[in-house]
Amino acid sequence: MFKLAIFATVEVAAEKRDQLLPLLAAHGARSLKDEPGTLKFDILVPREDASKLLIHEVYQDDAAFAAHRNAPSIAQFRAESAALGVKITATWCTPAE
Repeated sequence: MFKLAIFATVEVAAEKRDQLLPLLAAHGARSLKDEPGTLKFDILVPREDASKLLIHEVYQDDAAFAAHRNAPSIAQFRAESAALGVKITATWCTPAE
């Protein structure tokens, strides 16, 4: 069973969301492919707020998330999205027993 789920809100100017979405999707795909402890990376597109994207991530444990934060994919995503003015906030969750 997994030990860590993260719900993240990605904020970006509404007119830049369509530029950000493929960058974020590519990052998620790389993470799932290259990081064994990354179990899920879903991107949700709010229907009523064009300035946000939501991410639901699942990791085997905290160490897997630490590996994700230090992996080449996130560095690539940050570099690619730097000019878009992205702000990310996250809530870390532990599954209820």
